[in-house]
Amino acid sequence: MNGERVHWIERIGIPRHLAWGFLGVLIFMIGDGVEVTYLTRFLTLPSGGGLSGSEAGFATVTVYGIAVLIASWFSGTLSTVWGPRRVMWLGAAWWVIFEILFLAVAIPTKNATLIYLIYGLRGFAYPLFAFAFLVWAQITSKEHMRGTVAGWFWFAFTGGLPTLGSGIAALAIGPFGMSLYDTMVLSLILVAAGGLIGCVAVNDPSGTRPIADETVANPRSLKRLFEGVDILWRDKRVLAGGLVRIVNTAPEYGFFAMFPFTIGPGAPGGGFLSTSQVAELATIAYGANIAANLFFGIFGDFFGWRRTVTWFGCVGCAIATPLWYFAAVGSHSFGVTVACGVIYGILLAGFVPLSALMPSMVTLNDKGASLAILNLGAGGAAFIGPAIVTLFYPVGGGAAVAIAFCVLYLIVAVLSVFLKDASDPGEQGIGARRRTELARSG
Repeated sequence: MNGERVHWIERIGIPRHLAWGFLGVLIFMIGDGVEVTYLTRFLTLPSGGGLSGSEAGFATVTVYGIAVLIASWFSGTLSTVWGPRRVMWLGAAWWVIFEILFLAVAIPTKNATLIYLIYGLRGFAYPLFAFAFLVWAQITSKEHMRGTVAGWFWFAFTGGLPTLGSGIAALAIGPFGMSLYDTMVLSLILVAAGGLIGCVAVNDPSGTRPIADETVANPRSLKRLFEGVDILWRDKRVLAGGLVRIVNTAPEYGFFAMFPFTIGPGAPGGGFLSTSQVAELATIAYGANIAANLFFGIFGDFFGWRRTVTWFGCVGCAIATPLWYFAAVGSHSFGVTVACGVIYGILLAGFVPLSALMPSMVTLNDKGASLAILNLGAGGAAFIGPAIVTLFYPVGGGAAVAIAFCVLYLIVAVLSVFLKDASDPGEQGIGARRRTELARSG
Protein backbone atom coordinates (compact mmCIF):
# COMPACT_ATOMS: atom_id res chain seq x y z
CA MET A 1 0.00 0.00 0.00
CA ASN A 2 1.26 3.50 -0.87
CA GLY A 3 1.07 6.40 1.54
CA GLU A 4 0.13 6.63 5.14
CA ARG A 5 -2.00 3.86 6.65
CA VAL A 6 -5.57 4.96 7.33
CA HIS A 7 -6.68 4.60 10.96
CA TRP A 8 -9.60 2.21 11.44
CA ILE A 9 -11.82 4.99 12.79
CA GLU A 10 -11.29 6.92 9.56
CA ARG A 11 -12.00 3.78 7.54
CA ILE A 12 -15.54 3.61 8.93
CA GLY A 13 -16.11 7.28 8.13
CA ILE A 14 -15.47 9.05 11.44
CA PRO A 15 -12.86 11.84 11.46
CA ARG A 16 -10.25 10.67 13.96
CA HIS A 17 -9.86 14.11 15.56
CA LEU A 18 -13.61 14.26 16.31
CA ALA A 19 -14.27 10.64 17.30
CA TRP A 20 -15.01 11.38 20.96
CA GLY A 21 -17.47 14.04 19.88
CA PHE A 22 -19.78 11.49 18.30
CA LEU A 23 -19.81 9.52 21.57
CA GLY A 24 -20.49 12.75 23.45
CA VAL A 25 -23.46 13.55 21.21
CA LEU A 26 -24.85 10.02 21.65
CA ILE A 27 -24.68 10.14 25.48
CA PHE A 28 -25.92 13.75 25.61
CA MET A 29 -28.95 12.91 23.44
CA ILE A 30 -29.67 9.74 25.43
CA GLY A 31 -29.93 11.96 28.50
CA ASP A 32 -32.06 14.49 26.65
CA GLY A 33 -34.34 11.71 25.38
CA VAL A 34 -34.97 10.05 28.75
CA GLU A 35 -37.92 12.34 29.47
CA VAL A 36 -39.59 12.09 26.05
CA THR A 37 -42.08 9.34 26.85
CA TYR A 38 -43.28 10.55 30.25
CA LEU A 39 -42.59 14.27 30.82
CA THR A 40 -46.11 15.43 29.92
CA ARG A 41 -47.54 12.86 32.31
CA PHE A 42 -45.06 13.84 35.04
CA LEU A 43 -46.06 17.49 34.81
CA THR A 44 -49.72 16.58 35.42
CA LEU A 45 -49.01 14.56 38.60
CA PRO A 46 -49.38 16.16 42.05
CA SER A 47 -45.77 15.16 42.73
CA GLY A 48 -44.72 16.78 39.46
CA GLY A 49 -45.84 20.14 38.20
CA GLY A 50 -49.52 19.69 39.03
CA LEU A 51 -50.49 21.12 35.63
CA SER A 52 -53.52 20.29 33.54
CA GLY A 53 -53.05 18.20 30.43
CA SER A 54 -53.27 21.23 28.11
CA GLU A 55 -50.82 23.18 30.28
CA ALA A 56 -48.34 20.30 30.24
CA GLY A 57 -48.67 19.98 26.47
CA PHE A 58 -48.13 23.72 26.04
CA ALA A 59 -44.92 23.52 28.09
CA THR A 60 -43.46 20.46 26.37
CA VAL A 61 -44.51 21.15 22.79
CA THR A 62 -45.17 24.84 22.13
CA VAL A 63 -42.82 26.72 24.46
CA TYR A 64 -40.04 24.14 24.25
CA GLY A 65 -40.45 23.81 20.49
CA ILE A 66 -40.08 27.55 19.91
CA ALA A 67 -36.85 27.54 21.91
CA VAL A 68 -35.52 24.57 19.91
CA LEU A 69 -36.39 26.34 16.66
CA ILE A 70 -34.51 29.53 17.63
CA ALA A 71 -31.50 27.66 19.01
CA SER A 72 -31.28 25.52 15.88
CA TRP A 73 -30.58 28.68 13.91
CA PHE A 74 -28.10 30.07 16.42
CA SER A 75 -26.15 26.81 16.58
CA GLY A 76 -24.85 27.58 13.10
CA THR A 77 -24.50 31.35 13.34
CA LEU A 78 -22.79 31.29 16.75
CA SER A 79 -20.41 28.64 15.48
CA THR A 80 -19.50 31.05 12.70
CA VAL A 81 -18.54 33.72 15.24
CA TRP A 82 -17.17 31.77 18.22
CA GLY A 83 -16.23 28.41 16.80
CA PRO A 84 -18.36 25.28 17.31
CA ARG A 85 -16.57 23.96 20.41
CA ARG A 86 -17.48 27.06 22.42
CA VAL A 87 -21.10 26.77 21.30
CA MET A 88 -21.11 23.14 22.47
CA TRP A 89 -19.83 24.28 25.88
CA LEU A 90 -22.64 26.84 26.01
CA GLY A 91 -25.27 24.23 25.11
CA ALA A 92 -24.03 21.68 27.66
CA ALA A 93 -23.77 24.23 30.49
CA TRP A 94 -27.15 25.73 29.58
CA TRP A 95 -28.87 22.31 29.74
CA VAL A 96 -27.37 21.44 33.12
CA ILE A 97 -28.12 24.83 34.71
CA PHE A 98 -31.72 25.04 33.56
CA GLU A 99 -32.44 21.40 34.36
CA ILE A 100 -31.25 21.99 37.92
CA LEU A 101 -33.49 25.06 38.11
CA PHE A 102 -36.36 23.05 36.62
CA LEU A 103 -36.05 20.23 39.17
CA ALA A 104 -35.09 22.27 42.22
CA VAL A 105 -37.12 25.44 41.70
CA ALA A 106 -39.87 25.21 39.06
CA ILE A 107 -41.31 21.76 39.90
CA PRO A 108 -41.56 22.30 43.68
CA THR A 109 -43.42 25.60 43.20
CA LYS A 110 -45.98 23.97 40.84
CA ASN A 111 -46.23 27.37 39.19
CA ALA A 112 -47.21 26.99 35.52
CA THR A 113 -45.59 30.24 34.41
CA LEU A 114 -42.28 29.37 36.07
CA ILE A 115 -42.35 25.87 34.57
CA TYR A 116 -43.01 27.32 31.10
CA LEU A 117 -40.17 29.80 31.50
CA ILE A 118 -37.47 27.49 32.85
CA TYR A 119 -38.30 24.43 30.76
CA GLY A 120 -38.70 26.60 27.68
CA LEU A 121 -35.29 28.17 28.25
CA ARG A 122 -33.79 24.70 28.60
CA GLY A 123 -35.00 24.05 25.06
CA PHE A 124 -32.18 26.25 23.77
CA ALA A 125 -29.58 23.77 25.00
CA TYR A 126 -29.56 20.60 22.94
CA PRO A 127 -29.50 22.26 19.50
CA LEU A 128 -26.57 24.42 20.57
CA PHE A 129 -24.62 21.35 21.68
CA ALA A 130 -25.56 18.79 19.03
CA PHE A 131 -25.96 20.95 15.94
CA ALA A 132 -22.78 22.90 16.69
CA PHE A 133 -20.97 19.57 16.59
CA LEU A 134 -22.58 18.84 13.22
CA VAL A 135 -21.16 22.16 11.98
CA TRP A 136 -17.74 21.22 13.36
CA ALA A 137 -17.83 17.79 11.76
CA GLN A 138 -18.83 19.10 8.34
CA ILE A 139 -16.35 21.96 8.10
CA THR A 140 -13.36 19.83 9.15
CA SER A 141 -14.11 16.46 7.52
CA LYS A 142 -12.56 15.43 4.23
CA GLU A 143 -14.68 16.14 1.20
CA HIS A 144 -15.09 12.53 0.11
CA MET A 145 -16.45 11.41 3.50
CA ARG A 146 -18.87 14.20 4.39
CA GLY A 147 -21.94 12.09 3.64
CA THR A 148 -20.64 9.30 5.87
CA VAL A 149 -19.85 11.82 8.60
CA ALA A 150 -23.44 13.13 8.39
CA GLY A 151 -24.68 9.54 8.64
CA TRP A 152 -22.67 8.96 11.81
CA PHE A 153 -23.93 12.21 13.32
CA TRP A 154 -27.59 11.36 12.76
CA PHE A 155 -26.90 7.79 13.88
CA ALA A 156 -25.66 9.19 17.22
CA PHE A 157 -28.36 11.87 17.44
CA THR A 158 -31.41 9.68 16.76
CA GLY A 159 -29.82 6.77 18.58
CA GLY A 160 -29.97 8.90 21.69
CA LEU A 161 -33.17 10.90 21.09
CA PRO A 162 -35.59 9.21 21.34
CA THR A 163 -34.47 5.60 20.95
CA LEU A 164 -31.96 4.75 23.68
CA GLY A 165 -33.24 7.60 25.83
CA SER A 166 -36.70 6.03 25.86
CA GLY A 167 -35.15 2.63 26.55
CA ILE A 168 -33.19 3.95 29.53
CA ALA A 169 -36.37 5.54 30.88
CA ALA A 170 -38.29 2.27 30.49
CA LEU A 171 -35.61 0.36 32.41
CA ALA A 172 -35.29 2.99 35.12
CA ILE A 173 -39.02 3.32 35.75
CA GLY A 174 -39.80 -0.39 35.24
CA PRO A 175 -37.28 -2.97 36.46
CA PHE A 176 -35.30 -0.51 38.60
CA GLY A 177 -38.38 1.10 40.11
CA MET A 178 -37.12 4.69 39.98
CA SER A 179 -39.57 7.55 40.40
CA LEU A 180 -40.19 9.90 37.48
CA TYR A 181 -38.36 12.66 39.35
CA ASP A 182 -35.33 10.45 39.98
CA THR A 183 -35.31 9.42 36.33
CA MET A 184 -35.04 13.08 35.38
CA VAL A 185 -32.05 13.36 37.72
CA LEU A 186 -30.56 10.42 35.82
CA SER A 187 -31.07 12.32 32.57
CA LEU A 188 -29.19 15.26 34.07
CA ILE A 189 -26.23 12.99 34.90
CA LEU A 190 -26.18 11.51 31.40
CA VAL A 191 -26.32 14.92 29.72
CA ALA A 192 -23.51 16.24 31.92
CA ALA A 193 -21.38 13.20 31.06
CA GLY A 194 -22.03 13.53 27.33
CA GLY A 195 -21.35 17.24 27.45
CA LEU A 196 -18.00 16.74 29.15
CA ILE A 197 -16.95 14.05 26.68
CA GLY A 198 -17.92 16.16 23.68
CA CYS A 199 -16.36 19.38 24.94
CA VAL A 200 -13.26 18.13 26.78
CA ALA A 201 -12.16 14.99 24.92
CA VAL A 202 -12.22 16.68 21.51
CA ASN A 203 -9.23 19.02 21.38
CA ASP A 204 -9.06 19.91 17.71
CA PRO A 205 -8.08 23.62 17.62
CA SER A 206 -10.43 24.37 14.72
CA GLY A 207 -13.33 24.19 17.17
CA THR A 208 -12.39 27.43 18.90
CA ARG A 209 -11.82 29.48 15.73
CA PRO A 210 -14.49 31.44 13.84
CA ILE A 211 -15.66 29.81 10.61
CA ALA A 212 -14.26 32.38 8.22
CA ASP A 213 -11.21 32.98 6.07
CA GLU A 214 -8.58 35.66 6.53
CA THR A 215 -10.48 38.15 4.35
CA VAL A 216 -13.25 38.64 6.92
CA ALA A 217 -12.88 41.67 9.17
CA ASN A 218 -13.77 41.20 12.85
CA PRO A 219 -14.72 37.52 12.50
CA ARG A 220 -15.86 37.38 16.15
CA SER A 221 -18.20 40.36 15.87
CA LEU A 222 -21.74 39.53 16.98
CA LYS A 223 -22.98 41.54 14.00
CA ARG A 224 -22.07 38.49 11.91
CA LEU A 225 -24.91 36.57 13.59
CA PHE A 226 -27.38 38.31 11.32
CA GLU A 227 -25.23 38.87 8.25
CA GLY A 228 -25.81 35.28 7.18
CA VAL A 229 -29.55 35.79 6.74
CA ASP A 230 -29.02 37.28 3.29
CA ILE A 231 -27.70 33.94 2.06
CA LEU A 232 -31.35 33.01 1.51
CA TRP A 233 -31.56 35.40 -1.44
CA ARG A 234 -27.88 35.41 -2.41
CA ASP A 235 -27.91 31.66 -3.02
CA LYS A 236 -31.31 30.21 -3.82
CA ARG A 237 -29.88 26.71 -3.42
CA VAL A 238 -29.59 27.29 0.32
CA LEU A 239 -33.22 28.44 0.49
CA ALA A 240 -34.27 25.35 -1.47
CA GLY A 241 -32.19 23.14 0.83
CA GLY A 242 -33.83 24.67 3.90
CA LEU A 243 -37.29 23.94 2.48
CA VAL A 244 -36.25 20.37 1.69
CA ARG A 245 -35.06 19.96 5.29
CA ILE A 246 -38.37 21.21 6.70
CA VAL A 247 -40.37 18.72 4.64
CA ASN A 248 -37.82 15.97 5.42
CA THR A 249 -39.17 15.15 8.91
CA ALA A 250 -42.44 17.15 8.98
CA PRO A 251 -44.55 14.05 8.17
CA GLU A 252 -42.72 12.13 10.89
CA TYR A 253 -43.96 14.59 13.49
CA GLY A 254 -47.35 14.81 11.81
CA PHE A 255 -48.00 11.07 11.64
CA PHE A 256 -47.25 10.49 15.29
CA ALA A 257 -49.46 13.43 16.23
CA MET A 258 -52.24 11.93 14.08
CA PHE A 259 -51.95 8.19 14.64
CA PRO A 260 -53.36 8.11 18.20
CA PHE A 261 -56.72 9.42 16.93
CA THR A 262 -56.76 7.74 13.50
CA ILE A 263 -55.55 4.18 14.17
CA GLY A 264 -55.04 4.32 17.94
CA PRO A 265 -57.44 4.30 20.88
CA GLY A 266 -58.63 7.84 20.17
CA ALA A 267 -59.99 6.90 16.73
CA PRO A 268 -63.74 6.52 16.13
CA GLY A 269 -64.67 3.08 17.37
CA GLY A 270 -61.44 2.78 19.33
CA GLY A 271 -59.06 2.16 16.43
CA PHE A 272 -57.17 -1.10 16.06
CA LEU A 273 -53.95 -0.24 17.94
CA SER A 274 -53.57 0.18 21.67
CA THR A 275 -51.60 3.00 23.25
CA SER A 276 -48.65 0.68 23.82
CA GLN A 277 -48.77 -0.52 20.20
CA VAL A 278 -48.65 3.08 18.94
CA ALA A 279 -45.55 3.57 21.11
CA GLU A 280 -44.05 0.32 19.77
CA LEU A 281 -44.75 1.48 16.23
CA ALA A 282 -42.78 4.69 16.86
CA THR A 283 -39.88 2.77 18.42
CA ILE A 284 -39.59 0.26 15.58
CA ALA A 285 -39.84 2.89 12.83
CA TYR A 286 -37.20 5.03 14.59
CA GLY A 287 -35.01 1.98 15.06
CA ALA A 288 -35.07 1.27 11.33
CA ASN A 289 -34.26 4.91 10.65
CA ILE A 290 -31.17 4.85 12.89
CA ALA A 291 -29.48 2.03 10.99
CA ALA A 292 -30.53 3.55 7.67
CA ASN A 293 -29.05 6.94 8.62
CA LEU A 294 -25.60 5.40 8.67
CA PHE A 295 -26.20 3.39 5.50
CA PHE A 296 -27.41 6.33 3.41
CA GLY A 297 -24.60 8.54 4.73
CA ILE A 298 -22.07 6.06 3.34
CA PHE A 299 -24.16 5.33 0.25
CA GLY A 300 -24.39 9.05 -0.57
CA ASP A 301 -20.60 9.29 -0.78
CA PHE A 302 -20.76 6.73 -3.61
CA PHE A 303 -24.07 7.41 -5.39
CA GLY A 304 -24.07 11.20 -4.92
CA TRP A 305 -25.52 13.42 -2.21
CA ARG A 306 -28.15 15.15 -4.34
CA ARG A 307 -29.20 11.96 -6.11
CA THR A 308 -29.65 10.17 -2.81
CA VAL A 309 -31.74 13.02 -1.37
CA THR A 310 -33.89 13.29 -4.51
CA TRP A 311 -34.60 9.64 -5.27
CA PHE A 312 -34.47 7.90 -1.91
CA GLY A 313 -35.45 10.78 0.35
CA CYS A 314 -37.99 12.86 -1.58
CA VAL A 315 -39.44 10.40 -4.10
CA GLY A 316 -39.09 7.43 -1.75
CA CYS A 317 -40.96 9.16 1.07
CA ALA A 318 -43.59 10.47 -1.38
CA ILE A 319 -44.43 6.81 -1.98
CA ALA A 320 -43.95 5.61 1.58
CA THR A 321 -46.16 8.15 3.37
CA PRO A 322 -49.50 7.33 1.67
CA LEU A 323 -48.51 3.64 1.62
CA TRP A 324 -48.06 3.68 5.38
CA TYR A 325 -51.39 5.33 6.13
CA PHE A 326 -53.60 3.55 3.61
CA ALA A 327 -52.06 0.13 4.27
CA ALA A 328 -52.61 0.62 7.99
CA VAL A 329 -56.27 1.67 7.79
CA GLY A 330 -56.98 -0.83 5.03
CA SER A 331 -55.48 -3.86 6.74
CA HIS A 332 -56.18 -3.10 10.42
CA SER A 333 -53.05 -5.15 11.03
CA PHE A 334 -50.32 -4.19 13.48
CA GLY A 335 -47.79 -6.21 11.49
CA VAL A 336 -48.60 -4.49 8.19
CA THR A 337 -48.54 -1.08 9.89
CA VAL A 338 -45.12 -1.80 11.41
CA ALA A 339 -43.73 -3.07 8.10
CA CYS A 340 -44.83 0.09 6.28
CA GLY A 341 -43.48 2.22 9.13
CA VAL A 342 -40.11 0.53 8.74
CA ILE A 343 -40.14 1.29 4.99
CA TYR A 344 -40.83 4.96 5.74
CA GLY A 345 -38.16 5.05 8.46
CA ILE A 346 -35.56 3.62 6.09
CA LEU A 347 -36.38 5.97 3.20
CA LEU A 348 -36.48 8.96 5.57
CA ALA A 349 -32.75 8.42 6.01
CA GLY A 350 -32.30 9.22 2.33
CA PHE A 351 -32.18 12.88 3.38
CA VAL A 352 -29.00 12.38 5.45
CA PRO A 353 -26.59 13.54 2.68
CA LEU A 354 -28.32 16.93 2.74
CA SER A 355 -26.17 17.70 5.81
CA ALA A 356 -23.09 17.21 3.63
CA LEU A 357 -24.46 18.91 0.54
CA MET A 358 -25.64 22.24 1.98
CA PRO A 359 -22.33 23.42 3.49
CA SER A 360 -20.47 22.18 0.43
CA MET A 361 -22.49 24.44 -1.88
CA VAL A 362 -21.19 27.67 -0.33
CA THR A 363 -17.92 29.39 0.48
CA LEU A 364 -16.14 28.98 3.80
CA ASN A 365 -17.55 32.25 5.12
CA ASP A 366 -21.12 31.04 4.44
CA LYS A 367 -20.82 27.47 5.73
CA GLY A 368 -22.07 28.37 9.20
CA ALA A 369 -25.03 30.26 7.71
CA SER A 370 -25.96 27.37 5.41
CA LEU A 371 -25.86 24.92 8.31
CA ALA A 372 -27.91 27.38 10.37
CA ILE A 373 -30.60 27.20 7.66
CA LEU A 374 -30.34 23.41 7.68
CA ASN A 375 -30.73 23.30 11.47
CA LEU A 376 -33.58 25.81 11.34
CA GLY A 377 -35.34 23.48 8.93
CA ALA A 378 -34.91 20.61 11.38
CA GLY A 379 -36.59 22.67 14.09
CA GLY A 380 -39.28 23.97 11.74
CA ALA A 381 -40.35 20.44 10.82
CA ALA A 382 -41.66 19.93 14.35
CA PHE A 383 -44.14 22.77 13.73
CA ILE A 384 -45.03 22.17 10.09
CA GLY A 385 -45.90 18.48 10.55
CA PRO A 386 -48.60 18.94 13.21
CA ALA A 387 -49.77 22.13 11.42
CA ILE A 388 -50.48 20.10 8.26
CA VAL A 389 -52.52 17.69 10.36
CA THR A 390 -54.46 20.58 11.92
CA LEU A 391 -55.13 22.09 8.49
CA PHE A 392 -56.04 19.01 6.44
CA TYR A 393 -57.52 16.55 8.92
CA PRO A 394 -60.84 18.45 9.25
CA VAL A 395 -61.09 18.50 5.44
CA GLY A 396 -60.59 14.84 4.59
CA GLY A 397 -59.36 12.99 7.65
CA GLY A 398 -56.11 11.04 7.73
CA ALA A 399 -56.31 10.37 3.98
CA ALA A 400 -56.11 14.09 3.20
CA VAL A 401 -53.12 14.45 5.52
CA ALA A 402 -51.27 11.51 3.93
CA ILE A 403 -51.87 12.90 0.43
CA ALA A 404 -50.75 16.38 1.53
CA PHE A 405 -47.49 14.92 2.85
CA CYS A 406 -47.00 13.02 -0.40
CA VAL A 407 -47.45 16.22 -2.43
CA LEU A 408 -44.98 18.09 -0.21
CA TYR A 409 -42.35 15.42 -0.81
CA LEU A 410 -42.91 15.64 -4.57
CA ILE A 411 -42.56 19.44 -4.49
CA VAL A 412 -39.23 19.29 -2.64
CA ALA A 413 -38.10 16.52 -5.01
CA VAL A 414 -38.30 19.13 -7.77
CA LEU A 415 -36.49 21.70 -5.59
CA SER A 416 -33.75 19.20 -4.75
CA VAL A 417 -32.78 18.93 -8.42
CA PHE A 418 -31.29 22.43 -8.12
CA LEU A 419 -29.03 21.49 -5.18
CA LYS A 420 -26.02 20.97 -7.41
CA ASP A 421 -22.42 21.44 -6.37
CA ALA A 422 -19.14 20.40 -7.95
CA SER A 423 -17.97 18.67 -4.77
CA ASP A 424 -20.98 16.31 -4.80
CA PRO A 425 -19.83 12.73 -5.52
CA GLY A 426 -22.65 12.45 -8.04
CA GLU A 427 -21.45 15.47 -10.03
CA GLN A 428 -17.73 14.81 -10.49
CA GLY A 429 -17.24 11.14 -9.85
CA ILE A 430 -15.86 11.56 -6.33
CA GLY A 431 -17.63 8.33 -5.48
CA ALA A 432 -15.32 6.50 -7.86
CA ARG A 433 -12.26 8.11 -6.26
CA ARG A 434 -13.63 7.20 -2.84
CA ARG A 435 -13.91 3.55 -3.86
CA THR A 436 -10.33 3.65 -5.13
CA GLU A 437 -9.05 5.16 -1.88
CA LEU A 438 -10.86 2.55 0.17
CA ALA A 439 -9.44 -0.23 -1.97
CA ARG A 440 -5.92 1.13 -1.58
CA SER A 441 -6.28 1.61 2.19
CA GLY A 442 -7.30 -2.04 2.49
